[in-house]
Amino acid sequence: MPAPLPLPALHATHAGIWLASAEGEVREASRGEAIARAAETPHIILNAPLVGQRLGYPELSGLDLLELFAFVHPASFAVPTAAGLSRKLGLEPPRADVEAAFALQHIAEALLGDLAAPQWPEREGAWTSNVTLHRLGWAWAPLIGARLERPERGERMLFAKLKQWEESAQRPPPRTILVSPADARQKLDALTGRAEAREGQRAMAEAVTRVFAPKPAKGAPNLLLAEAGTGIGKTLAYLAPASLWAEQAQGTVWVSTFTKALQRQLDGEGPKLLADPEERARRIVIRKGRENYLCLLNLEDALQGAFSGRAAILAQLVGRWAAYTKDGDMVGGDLPGWLPSLFRRAGATALTDRRGECVYAGCPHYRRCFIERAERASREADIVIANHALVMVNAARAREDAPGRILFDEGHHLFDAADSTFAVAFGGQEAIELRRWIVGPEGRSRGRRRGLSARLMDVASYDEEGALALEAAVEAARALPSDGWLQRLVEGAPFGPIEHLFQEVRGVVYARSKAQEAGYGLETELAEPDGALVSAAAAAAELLDTLQKPLAALARRLEAVLEDGPDWLDAQARARVEGAIRGLSWRRETLAAWIALLARIGGEADPEFVDWLAVERVDGREFDVAIHRRWLDPTKPLAAAVLSPADGVLVTSATLRGGEDWEAADARTGAVHLQTPAGHFEAESPFDYAGCSEVLIVTDVRQGDIASLAGAYARLIEAARGGTLGLFTAIQRLKAVHARIADRLARDGLPLLAQHVDPIDAGTLVDIFRDDPRASLLGTDALRDGVDVPGDSLRLVVMERVPWPRPTVLHAARRMAGGGSAYDDRVVRARLAQAFGRLIRRQGDCGLFVVLSAAMPSRLLKAFPPGVPINRVPLDEAIARVGERLRADAAASMELVK
Repeated sequence: MPAPLPLPALHATHAGIWLASAEGEVREASRGEAIARAAETPHIILNAPLVGQRLGYPELSGLDLLELFAFVHPASFAVPTAAGLSRKLGLEPPRADVEAAFALQHIAEALLGDLAAPQWPEREGAWTSNVTLHRLGWAWAPLIGARLERPERGERMLFAKLKQWEESAQRPPPRTILVSPADARQKLDALTGRAEAREGQRAMAEAVTRVFAPKPAKGAPNLLLAEAGTGIGKTLAYLAPASLWAEQAQGTVWVSTFTKALQRQLDGEGPKLLADPEERARRIVIRKGRENYLCLLNLEDALQGAFSGRAAILAQLVGRWAAYTKDGDMVGGDLPGWLPSLFRRAGATALTDRRGECVYAGCPHYRRCFIERAERASREADIVIANHALVMVNAARAREDAPGRILFDEGHHLFDAADSTFAVAFGGQEAIELRRWIVGPEGRSRGRRRGLSARLMDVASYDEEGALALEAAVEAARALPSDGWLQRLVEGAPFGPIEHLFQEVRGVVYARSKAQEAGYGLETELAEPDGALVSAAAAAAELLDTLQKPLAALARRLEAVLEDGPDWLDAQARARVEGAIRGLSWRRETLAAWIALLARIGGEADPEFVDWLAVERVDGREFDVAIHRRWLDPTKPLAAAVLSPADGVLVTSATLRGGEDWEAADARTGAVHLQTPAGHFEAESPFDYAGCSEVLIVTDVRQGDIASLAGAYARLIEAARGGTLGLFTAIQRLKAVHARIADRLARDGLPLLAQHVDPIDAGTLVDIFRDDPRASLLGTDALRDGVDVPGDSLRLVVMERVPWPRPTVLHAARRMAGGGSAYDDRVVRARLAQAFGRLIRRQGDCGLFVVLSAAMPSRLLKAFPPGVPINRVPLDEAIARVGERLRADAAASMELVK
């Protein structure tokens, strides 16, 4: 083990604060002393925002080990804890908090020692980057500089190092073939390497072959709905026939997920399909929306001075990562999720393409663009691993890469994904974004971002009609909301028709909505609008139409320019024109949807849609005013735009029916809107749920009593000795419970993590939770679905109450159309089934599921697997049962090991 670095270290948890001196002596300290010492002398810390939160000193800064790790080992992941980093670096992890401060010094020395290692794989570019970081005042830069030798020859620029993609001929349509069930079964056996039969998995692989049969008629895809219980191994069950079809038909299969965790899991199955890494990278591609990828032009701008302060340091670290990343994915890829949070998100979003300003081939980095590389790779791939939103958007916009064979995993989320994809929202935030896209930076705005006029003026100057349309569009856009619009609404001084409309919307919402003191967003049904709102909507629609016309005229002129191909239209100009046409098409679609929505105000309601007015708030602070429209049944546009044009579709999930019959699954997936009926497949989980799990419904915790709720959580976590996932239906209650019990549990050696409390992204919180069997995690909906924590790290799930749907305008409309209370029951059963599914993830897992609500109706209990013992007990008995059961399960596991 290397000697500790001769710098002080600071470690803070809910259990206490520890200081390690430069000489390696460790002692406890008070909050005041720790803050004073950290302000006087830079200390080695781990996750400055988190430590600052624990100290009550959010401006804490120092030598953050996570920043050092990101510099030394870019595109590499480590669990962001003292134990996690220690294991990553081959050090002995600390066994207690008192050892952690000392461990931070060892971790720092090990990381700095890597700089001198002859085989350090990320050496190139480090010296140049560190010079810039030193100039920016990064605390680690002097220590790194003392250990790095200046390269004999100048280091290559980042953008010169990145691999270029190459154009290729358009792939021909896939051949028409049949995948036989026997071939699928044989392929599955080869993938699993099992000699013994796994009948549920084999049966599913055989059933999925129908998805790859020739399409019987236009608008009639081969659709299969498959409910495959946890443990079936459904991933390989559908990848087996999919890979066979892709290879033999020379076509592409899109596998779509709802969560990034499943995308990573699917990517991890790649070596089973293709052993050779280069061939695997060519034939299996992860694909996400443009906003997930690093934009190299934005990065170049940031590296050249558009960013300042901490954001500039983040840009340098992202630049280091960009040289070594697999695919440039900043959201769920190989950029550690904890890195942007260290900078309080300063600058991270500005490094991706979030505003539709891409100039495509007009960009100097176009041939190295991560986004373009992913798009082209997906056209040639056998398997494209995407997400529901991207698949739906591509299909809805009739993109050329809209998939013909789609496998929707996590299919129980298909309804919600369609609900978001086909929604319309016209609010101040969307309007001001449109203004910026057209007009460009105003006032003191900095950076390369330019408006439509700046991007096209040199092109439009050759075309008088196009120049006039561009000028008219910019002039019309100046009437859209601008900076300070929300404050003007509050003060009663709106500017222009759109702001005037939002002022009227805000007034109606405050007049009609209830529970205004709760601090949540406010909303009211768009019904019986008064005269002032109708008049304001008409004026706003007129302005949007005034904007839409010149944009349409500009698009027509640009298309004509491309067709004529004048002499001045070089490659750069053509690139800007093509990019502008794409952006204009998207913005015009948005404007048309807004105008249609405004026509509803004062007009007749469309029974296909649910419309409402909203004031968006967080903790009582307003951040937007908007008019919303959702499909009453979003599976209608899903079926029309995505399912019907496809050749074959699989929709699968462990809880696809949510405890209901197949009619409910048909309705939630859009199958009812197709010409031909869907096929159905069911395989029960091989797990012995009756023997390895139990449901306890606690009968004596009073609803609304935060002290009792917090006490129940603390005692249950103590009985389980950690390993608990606590699920809440309200963020406020989560925060209140966490504040009451975190210190108590930490002093007992049981760390408590919390979504919406800890300044860490949800994915990283799950990573930390998975890594430490003593830890527990509190969260909301995002942790109820898609969290995969097998083994001893998750042995108890606690729900604070029955997860009834929030009584929103949208829910009320769907409830009325879906059968009233029966609709509510279906929603709750699906949520309970998903929550219970977090508990048993692999063979040998055991645990308990506790609901802290005596109001759990018996009719909801069929959400749980058949045979699972369900008992209504008081809290004391539940605590005793948790302790006894988990001790017995641990003993049984030890016997199996022996």
